[in-house]
Amino acid sequence: MGEGGDPASGEEFSLDGEPETTARVTFLDYLRSPIVELVVGNGPSQTVLAAHQALLTKSPYFDGFISKFTEGSPRRIYLPDEDIDATGSLLEYLYYNEYFPKRLGDSKDGPLEIDPTILVPDNDGVALLKHARVYTIADKFGLPALKSLAHSKIHRTTSTARGEIAYARFVYKETSREDLTIRRPVAAFWATRSHVLRHEAEDEFRAMCLEFPQFGFDILSLVLDQKEKRSEAAGPSTHGEAPKSGRKRARVSQG
Repeated sequence: MGEGGDPASGEEFSLDGEPETTARVTFLDYLRSPIVELVVGNGPSQTVLAAHQALLTKSPYFDGFISKFTEGSPRRIYLPDEDIDATGSLLEYLYYNEYFPKRLGDSKDGPLEIDPTILVPDNDGVALLKHARVYTIADKFGLPALKSLAHSKIHRTTSTARGEIAYARFVYKETSREDLTIRRPVAAFWATRSHVLRHEAEDEFRAMCLEFPQFGFDILSLVLDQKEKRSEAAGPSTHGEAPKSGRKRARVSQG
């Protein structure tokens, strides 16, 4: 009898009749894999990081480069356009399934560890931008779990009006229009708070709307949607009558 298995159970059996089991990959196995150099940035700020190949292959992006390595050639990947801190957070995640600052508890609104490098108040949005950069690099490198983790940390991070504008600018500059996962909460935040927060950062808010018209459009769309829902919930003021225009007379075009 040759090597085979029971089709009904899906188990594979060896010649001696014992079921075969897939070998468990241990953390030590990862550490035994070859070292790959990551050359991050360019110019004077260029930095060389080192990571184990088996961990990097979790990313389809890295795996594509690694699969082209040949015997005796440098095991090196160049990342000239990537942020060094975001790359560091990505590597931390590959090794430990987390990155600093870590979540404290499983509550959706639970806090993160205190990052002593972040000023309070965070007027530059440094904390938000950290997680936003991790989100975008995770998206690029094909790591959806890290992308989701970074997004959850964004919602646990507090900032100021100016910090929120800095974050919104990054999101609308660095993400695609179709990425509603991160864009829609940004627009919703300002749609519900812009009447208050814009006075704290009026110049920045105006500049943001002019630089990214889609930002202003998304906010306006949400505001109008909310107004429409409230009107529908309230119902018509007078049954059977067509709604009247609030304008007493038609606007006349000048010129």
